[in-house]
Amino acid sequence: MIVLPAEVYPTRGSRGAEPGSVEPAYHTDMDRLVGGLEAGGSKFVCAVGTGPDDIRAETRFATTTPEATIGRAVAFFTEQAAGAPLAALGIASFGPLDLDPRSPTFGVITTTPKPGWRQVDLAGPLRRALGLPVAIDTDVNGAALAEHRWGSGRGVASLVYVTVGSGIGGGALVHGRPVHGLVHPEMGHLRVPHDPVRDPFPGACPHHGDCLEGLASAPALAARWRQAPETLPEDHPAWELQAHYLALGLANVILVLSPERVVIGGGVMARARLYPLIRAKLASLLGGYLQTPALGEGIDDYVVPPALADRAGVLGAIALSQAAVS
Repeated sequence: MIVLPAEVYPTRGSRGAEPGSVEPAYHTDMDRLVGGLEAGGSKFVCAVGTGPDDIRAETRFATTTPEATIGRAVAFFTEQAAGAPLAALGIASFGPLDLDPRSPTFGVITTTPKPGWRQVDLAGPLRRALGLPVAIDTDVNGAALAEHRWGSGRGVASLVYVTVGSGIGGGALVHGRPVHGLVHPEMGHLRVPHDPVRDPFPGACPHHGDCLEGLASAPALAARWRQAPETLPEDHPAWELQAHYLALGLANVILVLSPERVVIGGGVMARARLYPLIRAKLASLLGGYLQTPALGEGIDDYVVPPALADRAGVLGAIALSQAAVS
């Protein structure tokens, strides 16, 4: 099993490489058949192909127990590899994950709140069963890679992808490369200002209470308003408050990472009116401090929905696997 070295990621997006830089090797391996696994908290998506226009086989199934769910993934990729050899497998997974190749628990899902999935080795069983190079990263880093390569992030070198659904997560690319460090970014657990007078809801995060995820994820919306988010009417005060919290979180991310584009996806963002609300609140929060057209007249093209919709995760896994065979 491997971690992808930095040089396999693009350094300039679709604008071309700077003189002397290393072009991403996976651009020369796009025709190699690979597997991609999006390991989500509610479902697994397995696919074989080379990109969004060439998916040879795909299956989706509910995330149940680790043994049953990983077993179904192994069975799918084993069957596909028997028909046409696969060069590698990429995994874009929910986390937190151990992504340190020096660690004895590398490739393990660690402190997830998902029942039954703490300290589960996800990458190891697939690597051993398939005998393939396996690359693993977070689902949001995978989605960021996919949007950067094929979707709303084309043409920029730095990108942040945020998903707002059953949880909130964020992946970042800097010079086209996913950001890693001590562990990996956990943007959903940013601490944002919480006014208990305006919003007495204490938060839904089991670790931090009123972090961004605790205040603005789908479970937080459902608990605060006592109904499923998708049933809330368009004029419900939930959406102004939701946009407020998401804009607070994005303001912090933008001030720290200075991405050239922000893509926001996930089930909650199916409510399209959130995008203009977030853009307006973000511009107000930043107060004109960052002098750039992207945060002024160009903000509609700066904070954008994903182009790949719910395919971003599995396509990101395919991008990871193509990098693994460079």
